[in-house]
This record gives sequence, C-alpha cells and structure tokens, in this order.
Amino acid sequence: MKNSSTLPASVILSAIILATSIIYHANALSGKSLSLSNFKTGPTADVNPVEPTAPTPDENGAPQVVTVSLDDDPVLGNADAPVTLVEFSDYECPFCKRHADTTLPEIIKNYVDSGKVKIVFRDLPLSFHEPMASKAANAANCVREQKGDSAYYTFHDLWFTNTAANGQGVSDEKMNEYAKQTGADIASFTKCVTDGKYNEEIKADLADATKYGASATPSFFVGKSGDKEIEGEMIIGAQPYSSFQAAFDKYLQ
Repeated sequence: MKNSSTLPASVILSAIILATSIIYHANALSGKSLSLSNFKTGPTADVNPVEPTAPTPDENGAPQVVTVSLDDDPVLGNADAPVTLVEFSDYECPFCKRHADTTLPEIIKNYVDSGKVKIVFRDLPLSFHEPMASKAANAANCVREQKGDSAYYTFHDLWFTNTAANGQGVSDEKMNEYAKQTGADIASFTKCVTDGKYNEEIKADLADATKYGASATPSFFVGKSGDKEIEGEMIIGAQPYSSFQAAFDKYLQ
C-alpha cells in the first residue's frame, strides 16, 4: 500500500521551481540583479533580467530624466519628429525580441508613421549573449553603411523576427539572406561583418548606456527631440505599449 503522505517527485520539483521563480522575480523587481556588473559575472550570468512593471522612478517617485546623446546612430521615422525614443538594445536579448515583435509595431503604426516620434537605435550587447549579439549589431551596421537607415531597420526586423535569441542567433546563410533582402552587396557585407568593422562603435554605445544608467535590456529614453541629444525619461524593460503611449503623449503636449 502506498504511503498517502508521500508526494510524487514531479510535484516536489514543480514546487521548488515555483518558489525559486518567485524569489527571483521579487529580487529583480526590488532592483537587485539588474546591474551590468551582474550581467558579466556570477552563477546567474546567463539569466536575463526581469523588467520592472513601470517606468523607473527617481528617489522622489518621478521618472528619471537623463541627458542622452543620439550619437550618429540609425533613425527610424521623420527626422523632424517632435519626440524622440532612444532604445539601447541587444539583438540577442529575449526581452528585446519581445519588444520588437509585439510593442514596436504598435509604436510605429501610431506614432512613427504619423511623424510624431522618431526612434534612434543604439547597441547594448550583453556579455552572455556574445559573440552573436555583437555580430548581429555589426551586421546591421554593415547593411546601413551600404544602404542607409531604412535598410538598417529592415535588417533589424528580420533578425528579431527570426533569431532564436539568448545568443543562439541565426546561421550565416540566414544572415546573408537578410542582408540580400535589403539590397546590400553580399561580398562587401560579409567582409564588413568578418572584420568586425563596427566593434568600436558598439563599445561606445555600451559605454554610453552604462553612463546613462541603462541597467537592463532593452532600456529606453523618451523626450523632446534635439539636434544631438535629448533630455530623456527612462523606461526600463519590455514594457507594454501603454507605457510608451503615456510617455509620448506627455511630450507631445
């Protein structure tokens, strides 16, 4: 006769996993495990940060506002749009993929296509997604070098749609296929990627992200447009569309 007080091993294992998940989410939401230093070291280095559920506030409860350079990075939308969204992102981050797949199309439809908002994409590859994260960032910039910002975002969309994420990326054959769809010359593109031509540019973006306090991917800054920089309100994580809508509407008033 079976002992009725003995739980099946599967139930015990499920309980352990659930408890661990709750503890991890609680730590993330309280601000722990979100620094770039934690991304690079420690036993949980291959675990993506869990994004907060609202724009990150300062010590007084107001959204953080940071002076953010637009650098010379690719722009999506009307160059004269009154509001700018600067995104620091990792091509291999699952949360970045979630944003690109679900929220970004709504932002483009309702704000970018209407000329109200422009997007500036800057690179923030995390060490545990390398080397694929920087390879993808290089590839996108190599496309841009040949065919401009519009082609950059075409490649951006193709990569995020198809990558397995978490550093798994796509095959070289697929990457070349995406570049070909933008009209880029493949021989020149391949050499550019192989040489890591934009490694220093990518490192400069990462350094800026650190300086601005962009502690997770994706990180965003929303503000009134400027020639070279914005005073940007910080939004951390793959937030729902409503979070961006509220920020855009605030600065469009």
